[in-house]
Parts: sequence; structure tokens; C-alpha cells
Amino acid sequence: MTREEMLAYCLGKPGAWLDRPWEGDEVVKVGSRIFAFLGAPDGTDRVGVKCGPSREVADEWLHRFPADARPMPYVGRSGWNALDLGGGIPDDELVEAVDGSYEAVVAKLPRRERPT
Repeated sequence: MTREEMLAYCLGKPGAWLDRPWEGDEVVKVGSRIFAFLGAPDGTDRVGVKCGPSREVADEWLHRFPADARPMPYVGRSGWNALDLGGGIPDDELVEAVDGSYEAVVAKLPRRERPT
């Protein structure tokens, strides 16, 4: 899966929108919260997603894909991982990870910010 394909998939989620909160970095949000970090368009092809409610749950990705998954800086302790695109993680599992991140973030949004 390419970065462009991942971005298109993320933006296809209900209520999703592209934001650039830091110079050169792109994220996809639902409501006011990020559910996917994509980094710089000319950077490494990876997506940062919430892979579980805790670091222990998210560590399953690190055990299954040690060369292609790593905890994200700053938010990794909260269950966020960076997953490489186009590596050893199958596309369907990358899509599942994005879906899980999106659902986890939507569940925490105030009702007024949730997509209809």
C-alpha cells in the first residue's frame, strides 16, 4: 500500500479530514482528534495509528512485525504505533489497524463531534 492509497482510505472514513498541525506533517482527523499520523509527504511511508488501549495491547504489533512496527514517539505509551507501508505488514492488516484507530477515536469524541 502506498502513502497516497493510505491517505485516500483514511479520508474516505465518515467525517475524516486532512490537517497539517505541524510544518510538513499531515494527519487525518475525525472531529477534533487525530486517528492517523502520515508524516511528511516526502518522508518514510508509514502510518501512525492507535493499536490498542494500552502499550501492552499495542505491543502485539511489535512482536508480529518487528521490522515494520514501532511505538510512536511521545504517544507510544498510550498504544500508538508507527506501521510501515509497503513492507511486511499485509495491506488488509494495515486497513484493519486504521479502522481500529478510527473507531477508538470516534468512541472518545463528544457526541456533537461524532460523524453521523
